[in-house]
Amino acid sequence: MTNFLLRLFVRDHQNTKDPTVRAKIGSLSGFVGIACNLLLFAGKIIVGTLTGSMSITADAMNNLTDASSSIVTLIGFRLAQKPADEDHPYGHARFEYLSGLAVAAMIIVIGFELAKGSVEKIIHPTPVEYSVVAMVVLAASIAVKLWLSLFNSTLGKRISSTALLATAADSRNDVLATGVVLLAALVQYFTRWQIDAVLGLGVALFILWSGWNLIRETISPLLGEAASPELRELIVDYISEQPHVLGFHDLMVHDYGPGQRFATLHVEMSTEDSPLACHELIDDMERECYQNHGIHLVIHYDPVVTDDPDVNRLRSAVQNHLANVDKRLLTHDFRMVRGEGHTNLIFDVSLPVDLKGREKTIKTELESYLTEQEGQRIYTVITFDPEAFNQIDEH
Repeated sequence: MTNFLLRLFVRDHQNTKDPTVRAKIGSLSGFVGIACNLLLFAGKIIVGTLTGSMSITADAMNNLTDASSSIVTLIGFRLAQKPADEDHPYGHARFEYLSGLAVAAMIIVIGFELAKGSVEKIIHPTPVEYSVVAMVVLAASIAVKLWLSLFNSTLGKRISSTALLATAADSRNDVLATGVVLLAALVQYFTRWQIDAVLGLGVALFILWSGWNLIRETISPLLGEAASPELRELIVDYISEQPHVLGFHDLMVHDYGPGQRFATLHVEMSTEDSPLACHELIDDMERECYQNHGIHLVIHYDPVVTDDPDVNRLRSAVQNHLANVDKRLLTHDFRMVRGEGHTNLIFDVSLPVDLKGREKTIKTELESYLTEQEGQRIYTVITFDPEAFNQIDEH
């Protein structure tokens, strides 16, 4: 069914790297979600009203929330495709995150209202009559939601959309929630035990919990979260495969929304290589990274002296000493300035957060170690950088 809908409504649906195709797939998910959830809402609200079931009514309101979220997500996909302009040079892709935040607020409000109604029914219970029709509606709801979950999961994986994957997870959660309501109906049908209001409260609490998790998930990328390990590994592997790259450091990834990822880093290349050749290689790396991985990569070129035995020896001595202190202390931009009575070493060190405050101790101990090893006074000029991903060629 998923492939049939894609072939029917999305031209060239296999070209998921095309922003237009991605937007159409997101819109298809939104329209299908709206249609399915509105049908489920209508059926459940009618049955819930006729039977006086708070749990069925609560589950119907959950479907209405899902329909509203599909509408907001649909709008978010449309706005996210607006091209960059003078006021927003990085595009509008974060509208997808903002739409998720709006949905989360709606879920929280409805969850509170349903919890209030369920508590009132627990305090002042009223008879609830379940029918075979009601149980058939609930069973049908589980089947539809299960299909919708698989549908959104498939689309989300194809276009790498966290929004659609979250929608798929929400549908799976709805399967569980509706299953609880069906359980209440079956228990009352066979035992006459009325646990409807209690389970209705459980559904409301579940909606609140889902809304809170959604708020956390959407606020995190808006605030600026760390790049995923998979994305960092992709960039690291790509750079590591390039010729003439001795090492790299200060990798920073900026997420401006789905399909709008920017990264910056410094690469170290030997001073024996032609600067023009190095810059040409860097231009090729930036271009290929965007074409193959969709990442806007900006690379800074750091020339490294590799043919001076003294520089190589002292660089290795510094790296070995710092590794004994903490293996996460990595150096880059290493330079040496010789003097008549002493030598100055100028370099940067990536500093993990938990070692902040120990900079002076690290520097003093390193200078003492180098002075003892070299037999002359060694001074260091160290810039301690916040920890970023660094990889240095040890050879």
